[in-house]
Amino acid sequence: MKVDVLTCLALAVVSHVVTVSGGRSSGRRKHKEVFLGENSKFKFGGRIDYKLKRQDSTKSLLIKSEQLLRIEEHDFAMRPGFGGAAIPVGIDVQVESIDSISEVNMDFTMTLYLRHYWKDERLSFPSRNNQSRTFDSRLVKKIWVPDVFFVHSKRSFIHDTTMENIMLRVYPDGNILYSVRVTVTALCSMDFSSFPLDTQNCSLELESYAYNENDLMLYWKNGNDSLRTDEIVLSQFFIEHFHASSGLAFYSSTGWYNRLFINFILRRHIFFFMLQTYFPTMLMVVLSWVSFWIDRRAVPARVSLGITTVLTMSTIITGVSSSMPQVSYVKAVDIYLWTSFLFVFLSVIEYAAVNYCTTLEEMRKMKRGKIPPTFNASQAMAFDGCFHDNDIELTPFSRMAPTLTSDPLTTATLTPDIRPAEGTRLRRQRSVRENVDLLVSNSYMIDSYSRLAFPLSYLLFNTIYWSLYS
Repeated sequence: MKVDVLTCLALAVVSHVVTVSGGRSSGRRKHKEVFLGENSKFKFGGRIDYKLKRQDSTKSLLIKSEQLLRIEEHDFAMRPGFGGAAIPVGIDVQVESIDSISEVNMDFTMTLYLRHYWKDERLSFPSRNNQSRTFDSRLVKKIWVPDVFFVHSKRSFIHDTTMENIMLRVYPDGNILYSVRVTVTALCSMDFSSFPLDTQNCSLELESYAYNENDLMLYWKNGNDSLRTDEIVLSQFFIEHFHASSGLAFYSSTGWYNRLFINFILRRHIFFFMLQTYFPTMLMVVLSWVSFWIDRRAVPARVSLGITTVLTMSTIITGVSSSMPQVSYVKAVDIYLWTSFLFVFLSVIEYAAVNYCTTLEEMRKMKRGKIPPTFNASQAMAFDGCFHDNDIELTPFSRMAPTLTSDPLTTATLTPDIRPAEGTRLRRQRSVRENVDLLVSNSYMIDSYSRLAFPLSYLLFNTIYWSLYS
């Protein structure tokens, strides 16, 4: 009997010890669960179960971020503060490069970093150390971002190598930085009146597409310092100045919109066009003057030289025109090229006048019997197209005596119908005729005058041209 009682007491003690130890273990497990639950609630807003910590963090990172930012609780199709005041969106730009500038298409291509700054309290989250969180393009598609676009753009794209070049940085208080790397080709209305001694003013314009000034207010984040540029080197242009500005744009159907401008002034390098256009043109004009020192009887030499310079000038003009837009006004380079072409053309006309005067003089000598009997006219004409001074006697014409004199006898023989006024008119006509006869009888004088007149005229033209356009 005593043994049974002792056995029962021993079993009771053992069961009590087991119960007490089990209770303590259960209490510790329960306390651990409460601790993890409070910790996860404090850190993740109570929406992530502690069992997720046992899973792979790389698989649940996006879910954690979405729950941390409470994306599912809000309608991000609406702008922040919908129905209230316009949301301010700050912009700053860093220009990476200007890839190309096309005069034919009147556009430019620019690569830049476009950064947006705004505040969306719906994305605020608790944080002990007040550190921001950075995301890529996968989260950008699920929240509201400003719909900024480039006005007058022809083509644009966001770089996607190796991933889309998009960054989203969210701060605990809801401030957001959204940055994209984009290349855009935009229109630039160029004025070529002074081309190639011109300066172009181009601008890239940014504007919200859907939200007018009552819903979204675009502004430069740091004023004039909002526009930064890297060191940009262009082949044909020198960038004189970059500056930012802002304004308003009105659309009759939708109202007023804030618009930001990225303005830059381009000055063209002239040295390229001096080598390719101006120097060859000057050389062709000077080459056309060589014919003034060639004997006027050398018809093939002077004609071939004149035609060669004319064709070369035509080629230069065609090459310059093909690389320029078809504008309806005259450019500075057109004035220079066509004036130079006129000088070359006049040098050919000058020899035509010389040849004509020489031939006319020799024909007069033939009619007056000044040609020797042994002269073969057909052979001379077949050789170079004109008669030769070596084969004929070229004696200058004697000056013609005026018919009106002051001799009383001669005056008495005049008819009463002739008045002094008519005598003056006849004397003036004969003076012009004498000059023409003198020029015909001395055709070599045309070349002598041209050797001086052409260079001086072209030098005067260059002085006026470069003083006006440079």
